[in-house]
Amino acid sequence: MVDSWERARHILEAAGSDPGRLAHLRPLTGGTYNTVEELRLTDGTRYVLKIPPAATVPGLRHERRLLVSEAAFYRSAARAGVPAPRLVFMDDDFLLMTACPGDPWDDSLTAAEQTALRAELGRQVARLHRVTGPGFGYPSGALGPLAPDWRTAFTIMFEAVLDDARRYEAWLPRPVDAVARTARSAYGALDEVTVPCLVHFDLWRGNILVDRADGAARVGGLIDGERMFWGDPLAEFVSLALLGDIKEDEAFLSGYRESGGRADFDTPARLRLALYRACLYLIMLTETVPRESGEDQVRWVRETVAPELVAALDEIEELLGDDLTA
Repeated sequence: MVDSWERARHILEAAGSDPGRLAHLRPLTGGTYNTVEELRLTDGTRYVLKIPPAATVPGLRHERRLLVSEAAFYRSAARAGVPAPRLVFMDDDFLLMTACPGDPWDDSLTAAEQTALRAELGRQVARLHRVTGPGFGYPSGALGPLAPDWRTAFTIMFEAVLDDARRYEAWLPRPVDAVARTARSAYGALDEVTVPCLVHFDLWRGNILVDRADGAARVGGLIDGERMFWGDPLAEFVSLALLGDIKEDEAFLSGYRESGGRADFDTPARLRLALYRACLYLIMLTETVPRESGEDQVRWVRETVAPELVAALDEIEELLGDDLTA
């Protein structure tokens, strides 16, 4: 096994930095897939080093070459002027980035602070969504090249997760084929999306850093962009309102619209949002198998996430009504 300090020094040298400046190294917890470490240099500079698991480690199909997507997100966030890590150096085996100030969003925030932060977050996400890509899908190429249209890209993405569920024999609240049938009935709504926008797709509270260095709470950085894709901005709202309803987040939507973001919830938009909810919750249920999640995590996912998958599928069926059985 490679010593962590030796590996960090080697990476610093590859990045053009003096490896002798490494003063402190500590693992960062909270993730479930990559190995993440904080590197502190003698001058106080802080870097974050992310190392993917070995290729032999079981995972979902879209999880190959995640660091390529993460690097694309950080480059795009820099273009948008949104606080996020800045890429320092990367290759196939690691990604070295700057560290953002702050700590993950938690329950210590007052109601007033949360309202202000959600509005600030809305403005930042709207800026992210103004960044466009060369095609639709994952920039990593894990599921093939970028597609010319969103329906093709999302179909590939969703079908890949369904294949993972079958391959790992994941427990789902409905049979895999029934999930697939309901999802496919709504794919026509995807044709309304014609511009491939930057979507983080994992902006739950744990990936939003809150910085209090200047006293007032502010967003210090949006991190862990490895799940990003080029697609429908509406898909962002799923993780932003994880296990909830984005329409109830008035502060976020106010900031988002104020900065030019479009947040309409007509029938086609509701169908697409239900599809994206189904996709994320399907991922959360399926990944417990290759992750070898413990009993408590498996129980939580089945009790909390599974009903949300069912609710998303039910909404698709209700919105389509008789068209579903035609």
